[in-house]
Amino acid sequence: MEEDPETGNSSRAERKALEKAKILQRERERMVFRLVGRALKKPESERSEEEAAALLLHREAVEELCRRQIRRNVLKRKQEEVFDDANELKGKVKQLAAAVKQANHLVVYTGAGISTAASIPDYRGPNGVWTQLQKGQAISSSDLSKAEPTVTHMCIRELHKEKLVKHVVSQNCDGLHLRSGLPRSALSELHGNMFIEVCTACSPVREFVRLFDVTERTSLHRHGTGRRCSQCGSELRDTIVHFGERGTLEQPLNWKGAAEAATEADVILCLGSSLKVLKKYPCLWSMNRPANKRPKLYIVNLQWTPKDDLAVLKIHGKCDNVMSLLMEELNVQIPKYSRAEDPIFNLATPLGPEEIQSHTREVLVAPDEQAGPTAKNEQPLEETTSLQGGWFGRGYSKGRRARKKKLHN
Repeated sequence: MEEDPETGNSSRAERKALEKAKILQRERERMVFRLVGRALKKPESERSEEEAAALLLHREAVEELCRRQIRRNVLKRKQEEVFDDANELKGKVKQLAAAVKQANHLVVYTGAGISTAASIPDYRGPNGVWTQLQKGQAISSSDLSKAEPTVTHMCIRELHKEKLVKHVVSQNCDGLHLRSGLPRSALSELHGNMFIEVCTACSPVREFVRLFDVTERTSLHRHGTGRRCSQCGSELRDTIVHFGERGTLEQPLNWKGAAEAATEADVILCLGSSLKVLKKYPCLWSMNRPANKRPKLYIVNLQWTPKDDLAVLKIHGKCDNVMSLLMEELNVQIPKYSRAEDPIFNLATPLGPEEIQSHTREVLVAPDEQAGPTAKNEQPLEETTSLQGGWFGRGYSKGRRARKKKLHN
């Protein structure tokens, strides 16, 4: 049966008219919001009669703009950093020390805030990576492989050695927990480790620990490092879990260890994490238990977190300061980081001759090898400065662009 040409033309005309009407309606709404917005910015005494009349006429627009302003103010407050005064900080740390002593199974959750003292920016702080990206600002670059474990990393390692901490669940990719000497069996690096690349074609998965950042060529959904497995020849991939991805590697993610630790935990200490990502993993919070049966939660962070209302104690202080005071209360000596004792040098797999020029990242060199063959043979092809790891902020920014494009389409 043939379509009536006149009916078809009429139908197309109606659709076009409807689309045009929608466009005009949206434009009218934008004009109203602009007019109302300008009026609301002025003190009531300075508004003209036309502006006052517009506010009365467009009550819905006024209410919507007020709601938006309230949301912006709340978000701004949540992003502000708050510091406890010296006396309050000491009092809170004493409470934390008592909880650490009494805990049967203390688990520590760590975020980017514990690495800021190593000159690695956090993510959601005032000058954080994602905060800058959201403002459309460029990220200041730094060679992340130059970072060394902080006071907090060394405190955590010592507390584990003293059997006061049972397991550490980290969101950080900087490898500093591993380099502090914390045993891998006690560590879950949920978002990967920038020094580790793996061959997923081998069974079990074959792991290669390197002395440089392996993520130079990688990003969201692109994990090939360009090097090949020495056993099967397949391309190696990094272990990084970018924003928007789901990690499936057994190691170094160690989800099994994290879930088991959370199940046994009676106290959870969160250090330097916004918890905006970790909150999405129910298995880490024993949410299947009644509220009074869940682990007691202690949080150390300068900003608001979504778990603040559930915490027994929230400490507003820098992680290194808080952990130093805690170790003093516990009468435990804080060990100093020693490059000579950094376990990464024993774990590392040397590059083959054909791989020497496969990266341009600075290579970590042990103190006794400063002029040795490793330092000489594994230097980058070109001298480079101010480089970022492929994992650092790139996955998030690419994900944001993809989501924006999808929304606009």
